Amino acid sequence: MLKLKTVDSTVFRDAMSRFAGAVHVVTTDGEAGRRGVTVSAACSVSDNPPTLLVCLNRNNAHNMAFDQNGVFVINTLGAVHQSLAVAFSGKDHWTQDERFALANWDVNETGAPVLADALVSFECRLIDAKDVATHRVLFGQVTAICTRDNVSPLVYHHRGYHTI
Repeated sequence: MLKLKTVDSTVFRDAMSRFAGAVHVVTTDGEAGRRGVTVSAACSVSDNPPTLLVCLNRNNAHNMAFDQNGVFVINTLGAVHQSLAVAFSGKDHWTQDERFALANWDVNETGAPVLADALVSFECRLIDAKDVATHRVLFGQVTAICTRDNVSPLVYHHRGYHTI
């Protein structure tokens, strides 16, 4: 095992690639428009009240739609959603309309798109946001949850998608 005294961004990214995480498409809709992005940086903050956080890259100005709309949904993807994860990652340079056309979406309490067959979807109202380095951390109070049984999760590990 190699230990380094200094940690630069390349070393950090390589180490984080070994940090397995669930894959989500985070969506929003409202006055600032509809947007969705693939993320693995999302987690629980509290169960009272139910609160989640998600980290979005600040270098993409389009991600300000999440702040401006004030609502978002964290849609946790299943194994069958790998192509959706790739599409919403932006690597293929598809438009938002093309990305959303790849799946069935419901609209519930917040008005943000809810993936109809997600493993779990958390609808959230934005309660706080903080800029930390290259990312904006959004904190959302959970207002509704949709779960599905018998769906294997999609996981991102070592720069690739895997299933459990």
